[in-house]
Amino acid sequence: MLLLAALLALPAPTGEQPAIYRAAGFTKRGAVWKSGNCDGFESNSYMPGSVDTYRDLNGDGRPEAIVTEGGAICYGNTGVHFWLLSKQASGSWMRLYDGLAMPEVLETKGVDDWPDIYMGGPGMCRRVISWDGRAYVPGRFQDADGKPCSLPKWSLHSRRN
Repeated sequence: MLLLAALLALPAPTGEQPAIYRAAGFTKRGAVWKSGNCDGFESNSYMPGSVDTYRDLNGDGRPEAIVTEGGAICYGNTGVHFWLLSKQASGSWMRLYDGLAMPEVLETKGVDDWPDIYMGGPGMCRRVISWDGRAYVPGRFQDADGKPCSLPKWSLHSRRN
């Protein structure tokens, strides 16, 4: 199913990309887009902004975009920060969520057909965020196979992520 989603995804049109990056808070520096989060921490692992997903995620006829930026020094073990944006009826882009994770759009849905997003990264049990009608909020935990899981009570992530 992920392969099918990848085949249906199209690259963001070149003319659309500047508006997407700016809505995510990026600025263009030379030939690349940067969030500024990694300023002074760019290393060999640094990856400038990239529009990794560009497609209609909720069936409203307008595209959403997921922008990522990577780097082990500034983003730790996960190595990736992502921004989820939605194109509004006015034509502008609005940031819906950003977080430290390797996002995976799931087939399960929140309110208004918005897909749940698996917050991938290191570890066996990770958070899923769900749309509540106004914002993406922390939801259940699941493993990479989609099975429910729970974090140990001592884990910081069990309380805040």
